[in-house]
Amino acid sequence: MFARKDVVDEVYDSRLEISVDDAANINPNYMVGDVVEIEVTPKDFGRIAAQTAKQVVTQRVRRRERGVIYTEFIDREEDIMTGIVQRIDSKFIYVSLGKIEALLPVNEQMPNEEYKPHDRIKVFIKKVKKQQKDHKFMCLEHIQVFKRLFEIEVPEIYDGTVELKSVAREAGDRSKISVRTDDPDVDPVGSCVGPKGQRVQAIVNELKKAKKIDIVHWSNDPVEFVANALSPSKVLDVIVNEEDKATTVIVPDYQLSLAIGKKRSKCPPCSEADQLENRY
Repeated sequence: MFARKDVVDEVYDSRLEISVDDAANINPNYMVGDVVEIEVTPKDFGRIAAQTAKQVVTQRVRRRERGVIYTEFIDREEDIMTGIVQRIDSKFIYVSLGKIEALLPVNEQMPNEEYKPHDRIKVFIKKVKKQQKDHKFMCLEHIQVFKRLFEIEVPEIYDGTVELKSVAREAGDRSKISVRTDDPDVDPVGSCVGPKGQRVQAIVNELKKAKKIDIVHWSNDPVEFVANALSPSKVLDVIVNEEDKATTVIVPDYQLSLAIGKKRSKCPPCSEADQLENRY
């Protein structure tokens, strides 16, 4: 162990200072104002004591580092970050956010999405927890991710003029969202799409995996909403079974494939968006 002491003419605190004469006995070149490193290891300072001291110092350093990290990241609550999938178990996906590790619970994961180690994903930081060991972030990658991205790109959503009502996702392919507004002078779909599609395209680029985002008008009338959700297909009729929470949709024969979509890709997004099972 070493102590750093200031070289002085007159010593007032022997723990922090050393006289110029004593310093000269160590090295004649020392002058007043210099700093001398002196070994102060006790004679009975054994291996176990040294390890204990090292552990105490290490713990204090880590505690300090955790405090700095917590202060840095607490402001990221309810914000979006990009993380890398580290590992997956039955309860969580463990996502690296640089200095810390976030937990993505199974019930908060994007429906129908497949995750693999080293995948880069967008996550919404739900909560930062201060713990004795490492700080854990609870995060989700679902409607809040879409909502936050749309808030960034669409001023009408940010100020509340347009409301994002629901999100449905087909793994790695397309997403469908529904929007509404109480302002008769505002087109909620047009606001989200933006001039020449710039706003929605910016969000597609951020999500990486999403190839397309369909935006439709939300309605509390399930018949109207299902018809909107299946756009641009021409819907002849929608029969709602409230008891089974299902709808039967009738479309022209020549538009059946358009309504169902490639590999039936429109069925799950439509069903999730309107919270009903659609049958053709």
